[in-house]
Amino acid sequence: MDPRLKGEDDGGWGRGLLAAVVHQIDAEMAARAQAVGEQAKDDWQALLAEGVAYIEMALDPDVQRIVLLDGPAVLGDPSQWPSQNACLQVTRQAVEHLIAKGVMKPVDAEAAARLLAGAALNAALWIAASDDPEHVLPKAIDAFRALATGFLSKPA
Repeated sequence: MDPRLKGEDDGGWGRGLLAAVVHQIDAEMAARAQAVGEQAKDDWQALLAEGVAYIEMALDPDVQRIVLLDGPAVLGDPSQWPSQNACLQVTRQAVEHLIAKGVMKPVDAEAAARLLAGAALNAALWIAASDDPEHVLPKAIDAFRALATGFLSKPA
């Protein structure tokens, strides 16, 4: 745990300061993932690429420490953070589009978006907390892709 977290109340971070830093890094992560997705050949591959990019960012030491370890310890459940909710809405819109195109099964778009976003987030949390993140990464990505592929109307 970051040494700034030891002490009274918020551990020296300043809860508001940590929330602002987490929000900023999370926004940068979303932009990086979106840039990766824009390179994909189609909308489905873009959705997968963004999820995988998010998971891979768990190897970044700053992301690992601030967003995935210190953030939840001080700010609580990441799925409740405003930045995560913004990502969820972008994912929901992508899922709605893919369902409308018949690429994804006609399931509830919010449910699918929450499961996909949650899977990517939890994979990143797992990697960050692991004693061997490099070893966990490919397992997490393979499982994420397998889960996501279950939403396809016509699995590849």
